[in-house]
Amino acid sequence: MQRPRVKTAHRPQRVGEDRVRIGGRVYGIAAEIKDPHGRVWAMLNALDGTRTVDQVVSHLVHRFPDLTEDEVRSGLDQLIEAGYVTDAVAPDPEVLTERETERYSRSRAFFEWVDLVPRENGWHAQHRLRETKAILVGVGGTGGAAALALAGSGIGWLHCVEPDVVELSNLNRQILYTERDIGRPKVEAAVERLQALNSDIAVTGGDARVTGPDMLADLIRRFDLLILCADQPAEIRSWANIACMRTGTPWVYGGYHGPQVTAGIYRPGTGPCYECIRVGAAERREQGPPLTEYSVADDEPRIHPANAVSAGVSGNLVAHLAISSITGAPGVPPNRVFGFNLARPDHSFVLDAGEPHERCPACGVTP
Repeated sequence: MQRPRVKTAHRPQRVGEDRVRIGGRVYGIAAEIKDPHGRVWAMLNALDGTRTVDQVVSHLVHRFPDLTEDEVRSGLDQLIEAGYVTDAVAPDPEVLTERETERYSRSRAFFEWVDLVPRENGWHAQHRLRETKAILVGVGGTGGAAALALAGSGIGWLHCVEPDVVELSNLNRQILYTERDIGRPKVEAAVERLQALNSDIAVTGGDARVTGPDMLADLIRRFDLLILCADQPAEIRSWANIACMRTGTPWVYGGYHGPQVTAGIYRPGTGPCYECIRVGAAERREQGPPLTEYSVADDEPRIHPANAVSAGVSGNLVAHLAISSITGAPGVPPNRVFGFNLARPDHSFVLDAGEPHERCPACGVTP
């Protein structure tokens, strides 16, 4: 690192007389450092991007004679490793065009804020997105919102798979489509809209209907990430789990159950799989009291309750997990499910099996 500078979003604050807060106020990013003698505060103020590392060391040793050069360098290394410092003169990567650096300048600022891994420059996440090939299965409410977010974010190649056509009843929640698209194949309208949103990326589509894990495995082999937003047939997430375990493909999924939005992120071979969590949840339900279903006749047709908000929240959460899986910014831990309750926004939850389930039908932990 040539000229260390505290990241703009991580600008520190002096807290009272003996502490320093760095990283802003956001949980998971911010931290407090004990600083009874003001040395940390002085170092942070010296990291303004105008000094070399040697000049920072000289400045601090001169101001605090009881400090050694090794102590100053060690403190600076800790701040760099914690992800709060960047290089003020790091060049932009040559793989990004001038148009792209202008287009994604706000994205760079966001990624620099949430990424606590030391990087050569602030464009690491955008470059990773640009190089990624992702397949998105199911371009409805959740999938359409996810596709818009990923296309706008600059994913390199997005391949959309969807067999259905646009219907009037879709438009309350599937914001990717308009009234002019009614009767058109969804994948055709989706590719057209996404390419219009971002002509710098590749967007393709196919109208295949997933029929099993073998077919899904064949579909995803060319891609770096599977984004599953289809909810039919009922077994499709289990199929995705099997297909991704076979191919070693990371995957994310999402959807909604009325006001409850969920999204999962998985990286095969690094912990419990989708089936581990599903089997564990089923066992917990079985341990509870028996349930008696409501038996009053109901002549109303079964529909999937949703609106543009529930679909949009789920789709954007899926896109967020996809971007995390691709870039590591932010570093969301994989192999778990995140849930959010729109009826009670103060309630969220995480399903984490911790370890592979001993009776998982996919992992095969036990014979």
